[in-house]
Amino acid sequence: MFITVVAAIIQNSQGEYLCCKRGDWKSAPNKWEFPGGKPESGESLEAALVREIREELRVDIRVVRQFDRSQTGEIDLVCFVAELTAEAPTSSTDHSEIRWVRESELSKLDWAEPDLPALKRILIPFC
Repeated sequence: MFITVVAAIIQNSQGEYLCCKRGDWKSAPNKWEFPGGKPESGESLEAALVREIREELRVDIRVVRQFDRSQTGEIDLVCFVAELTAEAPTSSTDHSEIRWVRESELSKLDWAEPDLPALKRILIPFC
């Protein structure tokens, strides 16, 4: 049985991606991931993503479209392209670091395994 998790792929106006580093208190400590979390019972995936980003990063997003869905281990990760609706986040309640990263630099981060399929789809032109 899989645990469904949603994640946001957000780019800024310079084309950089929002990446979040897991704290050492979490599973897969110090690994990088796209921000998101688990849907609550009865919550749509899109609504869960909006809520999770608001809770973790204190910003609002608009979900544009589903980008990738893959299963890794026990995680069913559904990634959505999303846009910030106002200011960019400056901190996270759920991560030790947030960073805007150029596409050409994404592969230099130490990514959590469930995020790798979406990352590979982003990096296809650079492989």
